[in-house]
This record gives sequence, structure tokens and C-alpha cells, in this order.
Amino acid sequence: MLAVTYKLFINPLLLPQSATFRSLSEKMLEGLVLFRADGQLVVANAVARESLWPGEDNEAFSVGERLSQILPAEATNQARVKGSWTGSLPAGDRVVIAHLYFSEEDGAGYYLVLFHNIEGQQDYERELQQRHAELRQAYVRLNGTQDKLLQSEKMASIGQLAAGVAHEINNPIGYVHSNLGSLQEYLRSLFSLIEAYERALQAPDPKALIPEIDDIRSRSDIDFISRDLPQLMAESREGIERVTRIVRDLKDFSYSDRSESWKRVDLHAGLESTINIIWNELKYKVTLERNYGDLPLVECLPSELNQVYMNLLLNAGQAIAERGTITVSTGPEGSDHVWIQLEDTGSGIAPDLQQRIFDPFFTTKPVGSGTGLGLSISYGIINKHHGRIDVVSTPGQGSTFRIVLPVRQPR
Repeated sequence: MLAVTYKLFINPLLLPQSATFRSLSEKMLEGLVLFRADGQLVVANAVARESLWPGEDNEAFSVGERLSQILPAEATNQARVKGSWTGSLPAGDRVVIAHLYFSEEDGAGYYLVLFHNIEGQQDYERELQQRHAELRQAYVRLNGTQDKLLQSEKMASIGQLAAGVAHEINNPIGYVHSNLGSLQEYLRSLFSLIEAYERALQAPDPKALIPEIDDIRSRSDIDFISRDLPQLMAESREGIERVTRIVRDLKDFSYSDRSESWKRVDLHAGLESTINIIWNELKYKVTLERNYGDLPLVECLPSELNQVYMNLLLNAGQAIAERGTITVSTGPEGSDHVWIQLEDTGSGIAPDLQQRIFDPFFTTKPVGSGTGLGLSISYGIINKHHGRIDVVSTPGQGSTFRIVLPVRQPR
């Protein structure tokens, strides 16, 4: 082993740009040592000298011998086999983080060691805690950003559906308003008839007013009113319930609360709620078929799953050019999983695009027609539920998206 003094830290024969390299290495905050496999030193900067040989100035040591006293036995072997080794080294009241690298060129092996000094074990633990806190803050910020992105995409979807939802609300409101106009006319006729009956009851000869009563009944078509009035009220009630259901579904769908708890819910209710919201977008060109199986209650975040259903149903509807069918099927998978499947007879997805459809911002729609986030967000939601989402598609024949979810979330 070749012994060197600590006054010689650069071998100009081994490193042609020694002056430049030495100048740069002396400015480093990390310790740096470059030495040959035979122990011959090439470079050691000031931080490394202080880490490896504190207080020793001129005493001669082989670099390999000194490092062998500090590095674990497996460090150099692992570096030779795998190319690198990383570990922490106690050094008195300090902790040294070491990164060891090995390379072999022209038959000569070289080790490069980088040291990061941390004064005191407590300082070391404090730095680890600080790094941990920083990572937690970054995670919280990322999670908050994801929630905002999820809510933004949800509201963007509702924005795209606004005209259809307005139509779905205006249609029942329209005939309820018309029915109220008819009801007003019916009430006027009925009150006229009631007044005629009251006059007859107060008259000395009630039978004398029978012709007048018959005339009012004939002109007002009381017989028709008596048949139409129950139907009119039933239609009006149905319309109000339709509006109430749409508003409730919109409220549930647009619900955003980071503290939303996991619930055991009926997935079919969520499917029907979502279909109710988007039906105006589909009904003019889609025949919807339901093949619902017998499902247990599933532990989930219902509002997020509703967004997945909506994204998939809208995509299926947009893939159908003129007329087509969307089949929504559900069923159990074993005893602890369920599946939801949406199959369409649309244009399908090209094989080279199927691997990219879940990528953020990837879309096959024209510019301005989609954000490219719908399927990406859906994938993230299903992954959050510890499930999976698969797609099988044939161009020109249609696509099938299948979601598999656990009945209970893992603890």
C-alpha cells in the first residue's frame, strides 16, 4: 500500500486538470475523496480531510487503510459489485453520511467517496425529522392540489352538462306551469258551479235553478274536468319530483368535502343518480340497457365513484356517432369484490392509444372539447379505492370498461 502525507492531496499525473478540480472541490460543502483501488490518493478536499483525519496534519496514512477503518467491510465489496454503496458512519460526536462509488478503466479501479457531515447524533435525528416534516407538508399540499383538481374536473363536467341539466329541469317545470294554468281554469269553473248550487239551496224553489246549473256544467265541461283533474295533479307531482330528484343528484354529485367519510352504500343508487343527471346528453342517440346483479353494500366514497360513472358514460355517449347502445352491468366477483361494467357500441379506441388513455391531459377529442383529465382522474379514484379499471376496445365495434372494487376497504 502506498503511503502519502496529507500535504499531498492532488496527484497531477492522475488528474491533468488538478488545479481546477482542486479549486472546485475545496468549495464543496460535502467531503470528496478519489483514490485508486490500491489505496493511492488522487483527491481529498478540506471537508473530507476534516471528516477522516480531524486534527491530523502531517501523519502519513494509506487512504485505503484509513477508509477501511471507517467504512463497513461490505461497503467496498458492494461498490465493486453494484457500482455504489450508501450508509451512515458514526465518527465521535458526528454522523457521516457516505456515498461510495466504484469504476474501473484501463485495468485500474477507482473509488469516489462523498461525505456529508452532521454534527452530533441529535442534529442528525433533527435533520431527519425536518426532512420528514417537509415530506409530510409536500404530501399534504399535493393531496390538497389533487382534491382541487378533482373538484375542478367535477364542476367542469357539470358545466358541460349545464344546458342538458337545464333542459331536464325546464321540461317538467314547463308542463307543471301549463298544468297550473289549466288548474286555474278548472277552479274558476268549479267555483262557478259551486256558486250556482249555493243559490239553488238558498232559493225558495231550488229546482227552478236546475237549467242554469246544467248550462254551467255543460259550458264548463265539468265531466271532463272531473276526469282530467286527477291526471293533471299526478303529472304535476311527477314533474316536481323529477326536478327535486335532479337537484338532489346534482347536489350529491357536486359535493366536495375532504372529510367525507367512507360509507357502505348501494352502488346501483349511485349509477341511477348519475344516469339521471346526464340522461339528456344520451337519450337522443343512446339506448340504455341495465343488467344489474345482486350486490352487497360497498364501502366507498360515493360522490367520487359517481364522477367515475359520469366520465365513463359521457365518453361512451360521445363515442356513439348516431345511434347505439350502452349496457351497464354489475355483479359480484368472489365473496369480497364487485364489478361494474360499461359497454358501448361506439367507435372504439385504436390499439396504440389504449395504453395512453389514462395519462393526464391525453385526449382524442378536438381542442376545446375535453380536458384530458376525465379518465386520469377516474383511474386515480379507483386506485384510491384499492380497485382496478380495465379496458377492452375494438375500433369500429365499441369499448368495454370494467371496474373492480373491494367490498370492504383494507384496514
